Amino acid sequence: MPPIRILIINPNSTSSMTHALKPLIDSLEYTDTEYTYYTAPSGPASVNNVADIHASTAACLADLSTSSAHGVPVLRNEHAYDGYLVACYSRHGLVTALRGLTAAPVVGIFEASVTAALQMLDLEYERQQFGIVSTGKVWEELLGNAVGLLLGTLSAGEGPYGRFAGVETTGLNATELHSAEQEEVKRRIQGAVRRLVENGTVRVVLLGCAGMVGMEGWVREIVGKEVRVVDGVKAGVGALQGLIRGKF
Repeated sequence: MPPIRILIINPNSTSSMTHALKPLIDSLEYTDTEYTYYTAPSGPASVNNVADIHASTAACLADLSTSSAHGVPVLRNEHAYDGYLVACYSRHGLVTALRGLTAAPVVGIFEASVTAALQMLDLEYERQQFGIVSTGKVWEELLGNAVGLLLGTLSAGEGPYGRFAGVETTGLNATELHSAEQEEVKRRIQGAVRRLVENGTVRVVLLGCAGMVGMEGWVREIVGKEVRVVDGVKAGVGALQGLIRGKF
């Protein structure tokens, strides 16, 4: 069988963030898969708000309509890739846009991580929850609303089971996660994790930024073995592999 071909899309224009994804994805050991890594050619260096989401979506769509795979523009060649991963932790417009342009599966790392979290909660215990640790404060509202839309509830804690505990943030943007002093980054991430889990109901912590790749260990130092930690990029690749192999 030919290898599975997946396009990993970093919709911001910082190539170092794209390069940081490669070791993590390789560690998943899907050896029969060919990954191609894409960085937006222009637009925001870090997606920090709704305006950045719109700008990065437009930049990627314009480029992918003209960039070639096997000699044909990616979005005009249904056989270019078997699946697409949008590696931005948000309700990113590129996910919906690509789904309207290709029959291949398209997965966003935000949606994939929430789906993974729900599979780790015990339905026998109503107060088991998941929560998100993210970057700037703006994401507390943006991701809270996105989870509500995904689950069909209004906000954190609402709905029949209140599975979502909310979002805690570090005050850093995605690029600062790697450019700032790493001890300070660690302190801020761990502080956000402590706030998230302090009520004792959170059983799954989601890393709410693709730039948090490689930082799982800092979270585990706080939560120990009793709480699961989900990296959205890992969850996204796993979900995409399942959709492709299952021919969904």
